[in-house]
This record gives sequence, structure tokens and C-alpha cells, in this order.
Amino acid sequence: MKNIARLSIIAAAVMTLAACGKEEAKTGDASAPAAAGEKVVKIGQVSPMTGPIAHLGKDNEAGAILAIEELNAQGTEIGGEKVKFELVSEDDQADPKIGTQVAQRLVDAGVVGVVGHLNSGTTIPASKIYSDAGIPQISPSATNPDYTKQGFKTTFRVIANDIQQGKALGEFAVDNLKAKKVAIIDDRTAYGQGLADQFEGAVKAKGAQVVKREFTTNNATDFNAILTSIKATNPDVIFYGGMDAQAGPLAKQMQRLGIKAKLMGGDGWQTPEFIKLAGESSEGQLAASPGQPKEKLPGFASFNDKFKKRFNGQEIQIYAPYEYDAVMILVDAMKRAGSTEPAKYLPEVGKTNHDGVTGNLQFDEVGDIKNGSVTVYQVKNGKWEVLTTVGGAAAPAAAASAPAASAAQ
Repeated sequence: MKNIARLSIIAAAVMTLAACGKEEAKTGDASAPAAAGEKVVKIGQVSPMTGPIAHLGKDNEAGAILAIEELNAQGTEIGGEKVKFELVSEDDQADPKIGTQVAQRLVDAGVVGVVGHLNSGTTIPASKIYSDAGIPQISPSATNPDYTKQGFKTTFRVIANDIQQGKALGEFAVDNLKAKKVAIIDDRTAYGQGLADQFEGAVKAKGAQVVKREFTTNNATDFNAILTSIKATNPDVIFYGGMDAQAGPLAKQMQRLGIKAKLMGGDGWQTPEFIKLAGESSEGQLAASPGQPKEKLPGFASFNDKFKKRFNGQEIQIYAPYEYDAVMILVDAMKRAGSTEPAKYLPEVGKTNHDGVTGNLQFDEVGDIKNGSVTVYQVKNGKWEVLTTVGGAAAPAAAASAPAASAAQ
């Protein structure tokens, strides 16, 4: 019996080692073991990898994976030392409480920089933890202005904020759609409510009337009661501040109730997923997204080719190019500082002048992107089509041919 028990223990140990080997192989080049003489440098990535908007979180993570793998393939050196970057990815489930938990976990894991979080509601509370640890944080997608208004030296974003986006949407509703009566719904998240507030201010400044202001949650799927209440006010436009997981069903239920108003929103549902969820009800609806149209981003064509090749033809949702650029900015700052230590390279992040996939990227004194642009889109024949772009400055054409090389300088 003792021999049998001993053999069982040995067999279990062998199986455990085999399982560990399989898991390590599964992580791919983004977390591959360092070669002899290489220094391992950990960069954190946080986004919702599970839940209703997991498709957006995985899109973000994919952008970071692509950047890390390219940097490792280049044989990056910092301060004369060859480094191997390791991506430490965490799932915050778009939940503020979990967001702070995973932020602390990344700090404890020894990451030297963080790209994320995706949602404003998780990015803002997590930023205090990174600030206390002195770790640079660049969000590729959190648009609430409060993120960079806290006075932290560690917070940056590579995308226009909701002040710019809300203003662009509000003015478009009145000037272009000739809306006189507007109803507003938001999901009570920092992103959804914040963007709705900015939109409300913009339409009121233009002389339009807000006839109804309602709210829901970021997990809701039934909007019939809210829409029935709104229908009685006969609005020209209904604005929804939230994500595509709710905007899709919302559009369907508007059509079912015979509501003729246009549905408008922000980058949270300016996605292929919204069209998929809303089906024919998506036709004619409008949403804005920070940044130039993908086709006008100087490095997008090359990035898109690499992205589809690496991820089996997967379509980019929204933020993957911004996530990619955010990783490259962190590493570029390390190179200029000659160090991977956060305290030494953090000052260089603020001095960024980087020609990336999404354009020329520079930060202002609080960490917001300079020359932030916003593009308004409309669904036509089952696809998002560009209507207009406000603001912004494109990167030099030369950046389009070699975004990765630019980051390696």
C-alpha cells in the first residue's frame, strides 16, 4: 500500500509539471521565458476579460500582446541591457471594486507600468493605487475627464476625453440632425453618466430641450418601461451613455415600440458588436468615437494586417491600436531614460512625442492627449460610415510605414 501511495504521489507530481508546461506554452510569446542574460520586465494590462463587454477587453489585451511580441522579437535593449518584456494581464470584470483588487495585485507582482483599465469606472479608483506605488498608467480607452483631474503624476491617456466627445455629439445632434427635443439615458457608470452629462450640456448650450433624463444599469437588457416613458415626449434624438451590450437591445426595443427618434451614443457602442446585437435596428443610428477614422490612422493598415494574421482573422473592435501605442509609449520612455525603473522613466512619459499607429501622441500637463479628435459615425447598410471628424492632428505620413521601428528608436 505504501508503494502504491508513493507511486500515486510521483504520478501526481509528473501530471502537475506537465500541466504547468502546457499552461506556459499557452501564454505565447507575450509571456515566454527569458533567455540567459535577459532581464525580465513586467508590464500590466487590465480590461474586462469576462462579462458582457469581454469582447472589448480581449480586443485591448490583443493590442498589448502584439506590442509585447514585437518588442521581444526586436531584441529590445534598455540602458545597455537586453530585456524580455512579460505581459501580466488581469480581468477587472468592469467592476470598480475588482479593479482596485487587480491593481494591487499588479503592484505586488512588480509591474513597472500599466496599460489600462478599459472602463472609466475601474480606471479612476485603480489610478490611486498606481500613483501611490509610483507606477505609470496609460489608459487606451477611459474617457471620463476626472481620471486625469486628480493631480496624479502617473496618469495618462491616449484618447480624447468625454468633454470633447460629448460636445461633438451634442452639437451634431442640434446642428446636423436639427434636434429640438432630446431624451437621455445612461447606465450610471463613470463613463456612461459622465458622457451623458457632457452631451446634455452641449445640446442645452445649442438651445435644444432635454425632455427626459432616465437611467439604467450596465447589466440591464429590458428597457421597455424607460422607452415607453420617453416615447410620450416624442423626442427627435435619444442619447444612450453606455456600452454596446445594452445599446444593441435598446435599439431593438425602440424599433419594436415604434419610436422614430435617432439613437446616439459614444465609443462604448461604436462597435461591430452593436450592429450584430441590434440587427436591422442598428440602421441609421449614430455614435462617436475618439480619434480619427481607422482608415485615416497613419499606421492602421499595417497594424490591421498584423493583427488579423496574429489573431486568426479577428476583427478589431475599437481600442486595440490605442493599447498597442500605449505599450510602445511606456517602452519608448524607458529607452530615453535608460532605465526600466518607474521612478526614473516616469518623467520621460510626460515628454512623449511618439508617432504611433493612431497618430502623433503627446501629453499635456495633466496627462491628457494633445490634439484629441472625435469622429461621428452612422450605420449605413450594416456598416459604420464616417460622417465627420472634429479636431485632431494626424501623424506624419512616414510613421505609417514603420510604427514599430519608430517605437524602437
